Amino acid sequence: MRLLLVEDEPEMAEALRAALRRHNINVDTAETLELAREALANGVHDVVLIDRQMPDGDGLSLVPMLRASPRQVPAIIISALGKTHQRIDGLNIGADDYLPKPFEVDELLARIHAVLRRSPEIVVDTMCIGALAYDTSAREVRVSGQKIDLTRRELLILETLLRRPGRTVVKAALEDAVYGFDDEIQSNSLEANVSRLRRKLADAGAGAEIHNVRGVGYFIREVEE
Repeated sequence: MRLLLVEDEPEMAEALRAALRRHNINVDTAETLELAREALANGVHDVVLIDRQMPDGDGLSLVPMLRASPRQVPAIIISALGKTHQRIDGLNIGADDYLPKPFEVDELLARIHAVLRRSPEIVVDTMCIGALAYDTSAREVRVSGQKIDLTRRELLILETLLRRPGRTVVKAALEDAVYGFDDEIQSNSLEANVSRLRRKLADAGAGAEIHNVRGVGYFIREVEE
């Protein structure tokens, strides 16, 4: 999952980014509405968290842009402006949820998963292939009921491939899903992560294999008997 955090307070942004990354959520940050619009134009985010009191305007101004997009990316307002009429304004303009500050990270995570379940692009909680089951809410991968440990990037690669089983995901799309705007990508970084993920799936007897389409990208499919 890739999330855009629109927040101008550096300490708040870094604390949220660190907390969400521990739950295997890749977080990009935008310190102004202008930067947020540029980030959203890339079309790579699954959900957006928006503070209202931004240096160049009210964060609510981003919501109509999101609603006009064919992707319909879910938007959650996170703001100290938490009075009833302010929350109503946010919901009426098209926000999917409104969470007043301060809040607990666990509640934010629950709300993120709730809006994603309602999103037309994400319609299942568990994705299965072969003996592998990936719980998108718990961010857990199990093979024949046994949990297997994956790194954050391995999990993001697997999730991206599972959303398009049997179809090739181009390398650039995988890199967009796995790496943030601020990450430095080594020339063979994606390949190394895919290789480790392949080994873990094979060792666990997942019954699913990741295949390389040379010069294009990767796809996952069930192992043929």
